[in-house]
Amino acid sequence: MRALLGVLVCSFTVLSVHGMYSASDDVIELNPSNFNREVLQSDSLWLVEFYAPWCGHCQNLAPDWKKAATALKGIVKVGAVDADQHKSLGGQYGVRGFPTIKIFGANKNKPEEYQGGRSSQAIVDTALNSLRSIVKDRLSGKTGGSDYSRQSSGGSSDGNKKDVVELTDDNFDQMVLNSDDVWMVEFFAPWCGHCKNLEPEWTAAATQVKEQTNGRVKLGAVDATVHQALASRYGIRGFPTIKIFRKGDEPEDYQGGRTRSDLVARAMDLYSDNAPPPELLEILNEDILKKTCEDHQLCVIAVLPHILDTGAAGRNSYLEVMMKMAEKYKKKMWGWLWTEAGAQMELESSLGIGGFGYPAMAAINSRKMKFALLKGSFSETGIHEFLRDLSVGRGSTSTVGGGALPKIHSVEAWDGKDGVLPVEDDIDLSDVDLDDLEKDEL
Repeated sequence: MRALLGVLVCSFTVLSVHGMYSASDDVIELNPSNFNREVLQSDSLWLVEFYAPWCGHCQNLAPDWKKAATALKGIVKVGAVDADQHKSLGGQYGVRGFPTIKIFGANKNKPEEYQGGRSSQAIVDTALNSLRSIVKDRLSGKTGGSDYSRQSSGGSSDGNKKDVVELTDDNFDQMVLNSDDVWMVEFFAPWCGHCKNLEPEWTAAATQVKEQTNGRVKLGAVDATVHQALASRYGIRGFPTIKIFRKGDEPEDYQGGRTRSDLVARAMDLYSDNAPPPELLEILNEDILKKTCEDHQLCVIAVLPHILDTGAAGRNSYLEVMMKMAEKYKKKMWGWLWTEAGAQMELESSLGIGGFGYPAMAAINSRKMKFALLKGSFSETGIHEFLRDLSVGRGSTSTVGGGALPKIHSVEAWDGKDGVLPVEDDIDLSDVDLDDLEKDEL
C-alpha cells in the first residue's frame, strides 16, 4: 500500500511539473500530432494558449483559462499548447513569449492575436465577440465556413497554388542555388498517386510558410518527368521526393511527415536556424529587467567593466561575444541583458558579484529565483560551457538575494563612445602660506 501511494505521489508530481492541464479539464491539449486535425480542419472557433510550464504568468492564467473553457464548452473550443515542449508548433505561429493566445477563426491560416484581459470573463467576452463576427460574415455571404472543411471533403486546399514556385531546368540554379533563402523542393510525377495526395498539403503549407517566414523559406515543385536533367542531378528515384536546399550546404533529404502541419513545422525549424538572434538589451530601467526575465525561462545577464576601464573597443568585444552566444542558443528562447559595473549595485549584490571580477555573468530563473554564475572565462568557449551545463541541468545554483528581483535604477543608455574622465578644477596655491600650515600641524 505504501509503495502504491508512493507511485501515486510521484505520478502526481510529474504531472504537476510537466503539464498545467489534464484530461479532466475542458481545455483541449494540443500538439503537433493533433493540431491540424483538431484546429486547422475544424469549422469551430478556437482560442489557443501557447504556454510554458515554468512561466509564472501562465500559471496565473491557468485557473481562468480552465474556467473559460468550461463556460464556452460546446460553443467555442479552448485549447493549450505546451510550446516549451513543442517548440516547432510555437515557432510556426511566431510565439516569442508566454503566454501567447491566438484566435483561430474563419481563416485558420491567419490566426488573430488575442488582445483582451486575462480574467475568465474577459476571455469569454472576447470569444463571443469573435463568434458574433463570424456569424455576421456568414450571413452577409463573406464566408461559408472553414476552407479546410472543403479540403477534407475532397475540394481544393486552402493554400494559394501561386505560393508553390514552379522550378525547371532553366531557373533552378538561379532561384534555388543562388538564393539566400531556404528552399523545400518537391520532385513529383503527374501520374503519381502519392504526389496527388501531397499536392493540397504542399500548397497549404507553402502559403502558411510564406506568411510566417516573410518569404525566407520557400516551397517549390519540379515535374521530374519533364525536367529529367534536374531529377538526374539529384538522384531522384521515387516520387514524391522532397529535398531541402540551403546556400552553401549539400541538399538534405526531408524525412518528416507529409501533412501540412509536419511540413510547416520543419519549415519553421529551418527558419529559426536562419533567424536573427535574440536582442541584447542594456538594463536601463526596471521594466527591461522584469519583462525580459519574466517572459523567458532564463535571462542571461552580463556585468561589464566600466567604460573607463575598457574603452569602446573593449566593451564592444565583450558585447560581440554575448551576441555570438545569443545566436548559438537562440532556439532556447532565453533573454539577454547587460549592464555596466557599478550602475546596478543592488543587482550585483543579489547575484553575489560583489563589485569586482568584471566581466561577470549570471543566468537567472525568475520563477524559481535561482541563479548560476559563470565560473570560467568570459569567452565564447567559457560561456558556451556554462550555458551548455545549464541547458542540461548541470551546475550549481543559488537563491537570488532577497528572494526577488532587486531594485533597478534608471540610467542613460551607453552612447557607444569611449568614456571621458571627469574634469577637475585647478586649485591655485599661490595665496596659501605653506609655512603657516606646517606650524599649525606641529
